[in-house]
Order: sequence, then C-alpha cells, then structure tokens
Amino acid sequence: MFRITQYLQALANDTPLGPKRTPPGPVVIWNLIRRCNLTCKHCYSISADHDFPGELNTEEVYTVMDDLKGFGVPVLILSGGEPLLRPDIYAISKRAKAMGFYVGLSTNGTLIDESNIARIAEVGYDYVGISIDGLRETHDKFRRLEGAFDASMHGIRLCQQHDIKVGLRFTLTQDNATELPDILNLMDEMDIDKFYLSHLNYAGRGNRNRKDDVVHQLTRNAMDLLFERCWEGIQKGNPREFVTGNNDADGVYMLQWVRARFPEKEQAMRARLAQWGGNASGLWISNIDNLGNVHPDTFWWDYNLGNVRERPFSAIWQDTSDPLMAGFKQQPRPVKGRCGACQHLDICGGNTRVRAWSLTGDPWQEDPACYLTDAEIGVSGDHERLQVTPYHRTIRIKQA
Repeated sequence: MFRITQYLQALANDTPLGPKRTPPGPVVIWNLIRRCNLTCKHCYSISADHDFPGELNTEEVYTVMDDLKGFGVPVLILSGGEPLLRPDIYAISKRAKAMGFYVGLSTNGTLIDESNIARIAEVGYDYVGISIDGLRETHDKFRRLEGAFDASMHGIRLCQQHDIKVGLRFTLTQDNATELPDILNLMDEMDIDKFYLSHLNYAGRGNRNRKDDVVHQLTRNAMDLLFERCWEGIQKGNPREFVTGNNDADGVYMLQWVRARFPEKEQAMRARLAQWGGNASGLWISNIDNLGNVHPDTFWWDYNLGNVRERPFSAIWQDTSDPLMAGFKQQPRPVKGRCGACQHLDICGGNTRVRAWSLTGDPWQEDPACYLTDAEIGVSGDHERLQVTPYHRTIRIKQA
C-alpha cells in the first residue's frame, strides 16, 4: 500500500526522516468467506452467491487468531466474498478487537443497513472499506446488480452516522477511469475519510478482464489527479487520506511529481520512498483464504504456501524452502527485464509480481503494468517490453 497523504504531508512540513521501523509481523488479509451477494467483474476470489464447502469454522478461526497474535501480526483485514454474510463475523471481529488487533472490514457495503449497523458499530472496527466502481450506472454494471450503488451509499451514510471511519475503494480500469474525478468529488460532498485506489491485478475475474486494464497514460492521469487533490487538501488544512495499491511504481511516479514542483526536496523524498521499499507481498502483506490456505497476498490464490489446518501460519510464513517465498524475502528481489535494470528498484521493490506470473509463468519477469518510460527509470539500450494492450492480447514491444 502506498500512502500518498503521508508522504505529501511530510513534504509540506519538511518532516525529517526518522529511523526505519520494521513491522512486528505481516498484515493479514483474511477472506473468511467466499460467498458474496455480488459477482463483480474484477473479483480476485471469483465469489458467488452460494455456500462454499470446507471453510474454516469459528473455533478454527480462533485458533489461527491466537497463532497470529503470538507471531506479532498487527492488523487483520476481514474480507470475503462478502464478510457480512458470515454468521459469526461479529463474534470473530469482537474477539480480534479484544486481542488488540487493528481490525478492518472490507465489504461491498450493500448489506449494511438499519438491521445490522448497531452491531457493526458495537464491534468498533478501526476502518470499514466499501468498494465503489464509478457512479450509479457504471457501478451497478460492474457489480452486476441494479441498485448496488444506492445500497452502498446508504451503508456509507449509516457508518458515518455511527462514527465509524469509512472509506471508498476504487479499482481503476479503462471502463471507469473517466469517472475518477466524479468519485473524488463525491468523496468531498459526503465528507468521506479515505480513498483507496487499486490498480487492476491479474487474478480471478480480474485476470479474465485484464483487457480492461488501463493503459499507461490513463494510469498516469489518475495518479496526477490524486496527487493534486491530496496536495490541495493539505494546503487548505483539510487533508483526506489517499492511498493506492497493487502498483508500487506509484512511489517512483510521485518522486517525479516532486522533482517537477519542488526540486529542492527531491533527494529528501527519494530517501523517504526508498525507506518504504515498495512491494511487500510475501514479506509484510499476507493472505489466508476461506479454506485456510496461505498466499503471498490476496492475488496469489492459485499459489498455496500451506494450510493453517496443517501447519500454523507462523511456521508457513517463515518457511523459505518455497522458492517464491525465498525470492520475496530476498533484498533486492531477483527481478528481471526492465524491473531488474530499473534505477529505482529500491523504491518499488519490483512492483506486483503476480501480473508477471499470470502473463509469463515467471514471477520474476518485469511487471507489464509499470507505467514509467525507460528514460524515467534509467533503462537504456535495445530490448523488448512486456505490455498488455487494449486489444485483448499480450505483446512484446521493441524498445530502442
């Protein structure tokens, strides 16, 4: 996750760079249930509105939670499917809060209503993230349910009325990129705390729909807009929390934004971004799916590291006999192509490996969703570049 507001506030305040802080353990994004009332185009878990057999029961979840706490996991993001469809979600959430975890709820928001908002508020979630894919017509088309947008907006208002920190989660694609300004305006109008922009990853239905991934210029336009909106809020003394995910080239692109506007602050920002280090899959970001399988992050559902019914998460996560995990924990990572030659590898960490794996079968190949030019990353010479085109195919483009 790339925290735009945090970095731009440091820029505005000339905050000195402190020592690097190592997390006590990985953030765990936990897909407690695969069932969902929606069938979204970009769903990585390929959920559907029926029960999936073999999911962890309540006591098994509690056993895993005990291990996670002992391992130093600081954050649990409870997700799905739609986590509110799980009957024991409130009991699990309350136990997690009592154990001292930071607890987030990742939901589509359509099931938050007057019948359950009091129970949601009682849990004391640190954050509720609600996924939005555009304005009403676009969102309902993505979610494949008429009325989904209005239901999610109603859920957001109820959270606000009960003093629950709530934010919008927006997955950027070619089909909705033009509505990003309107979504940010909506955020201001509704006084929503946080905005999370997710770049499309090639996993689940998101993999089948990678033809809809935004081309590089649209991505750059979106990032420019986020930087400007965030900076404007900081200058007005009313900053909102802007974050992005699934494309760690965002950090390098911010460095260019700083260079163009505040060249005297470029080196300080570069040091701060290098301390961040970019992609943390398999290191500080982890995933447990509904069956108890452990993955390097939520987009690696086709790659199992082990199962918490058979081995504790703490043992699975530290096991580097798996070559993928060994590579994730290697610094720098053994990336190839443009990523390996990039002068800013220490900032982005090689970006999101699942896209390279989905397209080439090699997790260490260059990330085709890097939207920076060769000149911007200091790569020269004659070479081919892996790229997904709007024409539903993957090609290699000759670079000179």
